[in-house]
Amino acid sequence: MQTITGQMATDRPERYAKQLASHWAKRGPATEEDGATVLRWEGGQVISMTPQDGTLAVEVSVPEGEDLDRFAQVVKVHLERFGQRDELTVVWDG
Repeated sequence: MQTITGQMATDRPERYAKQLASHWAKRGPATEEDGATVLRWEGGQVISMTPQDGTLAVEVSVPEGEDLDRFAQVVKVHLERFGQRDELTVVWDG
């Protein structure tokens, strides 16, 4: 698996994790694991969102050979659209 991590500063991280999980419910199951909302898609992609104090930590993984940057951009666009009113931005590490 290839993985990238990032953060989105927000005072409502739980709300955005729940909203993304609900939006993509048909793609695969959403579970709660160690305080994180984890989405596992049938194609092997995984999105993990952990609400923290003042931020939503996001981890995106794809199987080897898939386009990690493209999938991370899709996740980023969706989260930022949900947080558009608050001008939220996802910042990927590294």
